[in-house]
Amino acid sequence: MKYNQATLNKIEKILDEAEYVVRYERGTFQSGYCILEAKKVVVLNKFLSVEGRINTLVDLIPQLNVNLDLLTHESQKLYDELKKKSVALALEASEKTEAEKKDTEAKAAVMPEETQTPEEV
Repeated sequence: MKYNQATLNKIEKILDEAEYVVRYERGTFQSGYCILEAKKVVVLNKFLSVEGRINTLVDLIPQLNVNLDLLTHESQKLYDELKKKSVALALEASEKTEAEKKDTEAKAAVMPEETQTPEEV
């Protein structure tokens, strides 16, 4: 996926067709966005770059209730692609976390008990 204005426009089109309003505002959004679900409003930090806006929307879209019947064929294809990408990223993050946990457990098993902190035992 290219990180340019055209891609951002396509992603925003999905939200528009799903009857969500996308607004760019100032604010202290910890993750770069805020969802007002009852009003179907997505507020993004206006200081994000195009790449940041795309990444934020890619992370956000799977969390929204999108009625596929409202989307055009082109938007449905992109929506499905974004959902698959989100699932793949979540799976990758889960595998990484699991590997880190096993690595930590292996290190704790090798370490003598005297050097382990109470939290590690």
